[in-house]
Amino acid sequence: MRRRASLVLLALAVFCAAMAPTLRWYAFPRLAKIPPNQYQETVLEARPATLLNYGTLKSEKVEKITIIQTLKGDVEASKRIERDAGRDVVVWDALAYVTGPDGKMVSKIPERYIFDAHTQDPVHATGESVDGDPVRREGIEFKWPFLTEKRDYQYFDAQTRTSAPIHYKGTRNFRGLEVYYFEQTVPWTKVPMPKAMPIEGITPDVIAGMGLTRWYTTKRSFWVEPVTGAPVNGEEIHKEELRNAKALTGGPDSLTVFEGHVKMRADYVDSIVTMVKSNRLTVMMLISYAPWTLTLLALALLALACWLEARSRRPGDPDDPEAAPDPREPVTAPV
Repeated sequence: MRRRASLVLLALAVFCAAMAPTLRWYAFPRLAKIPPNQYQETVLEARPATLLNYGTLKSEKVEKITIIQTLKGDVEASKRIERDAGRDVVVWDALAYVTGPDGKMVSKIPERYIFDAHTQDPVHATGESVDGDPVRREGIEFKWPFLTEKRDYQYFDAQTRTSAPIHYKGTRNFRGLEVYYFEQTVPWTKVPMPKAMPIEGITPDVIAGMGLTRWYTTKRSFWVEPVTGAPVNGEEIHKEELRNAKALTGGPDSLTVFEGHVKMRADYVDSIVTMVKSNRLTVMMLISYAPWTLTLLALALLALACWLEARSRRPGDPDDPEAAPDPREPVTAPV
């Protein structure tokens, strides 16, 4: 009986030992993915800020500027691209919608971002764009890969339509989470005007016809939870200018279009931190908690199987077949 039990325990130990690496190296890359139908909204604010009044062509101090950033998954587009790409793909339609203190639109820049659901590597396909202009992204945008490393990454900047390193600056604690802190500085760069302007009749072509050019610089910071690769906080020290304005205004050669320290609104930070903590637990179950539990369970089952096997072979044990009397030997009955 003990020998049968030890064989069952040994089989269970082998099963647990096999499942541990299977979860980490097979299940994790297939299960840890961004869902194609994800929808997320984040609100950022700059308080106070400087904003260009296009009516007077003067820069004015305002109480705040609000940026509403939405990410919406296009499931049908994902399925269509997956057929050619041969891997799970996510298509995000992103929109950065900027409003002034009166709630009126200042600018809006749509993007279509196509990437691998697990690695977050860009997938180049028709439709990849920023503000209607075709682009070819290199590196990441919006999200870091699962199991983010302590190193620099290439990060795509939607304003310049180019990628540059975003630098790992150390590990920090943010609201009870261990996070990696990243920084990127984009130097003054000439960038296109947004196609949607706040005043009817003023278009990028009109601005260009006046001889004006738009320039931009920013210093962006992200606090990234490394297991999920999700930024739990983000900030930008942002500045935009219109240059070659002296002939038009008779004043300075550059006009500040927008200047401010953009920060994620506190209630959205709270919501994102709660979501990331939940997602982190799910990922940790696949890469650490479940594999280590199965490994320890396999060792315990193996030890128990060996102990039962040793007990079954102990001389004189009633379950030991060698301890049973030989039927060929005569049995002497008592007198």
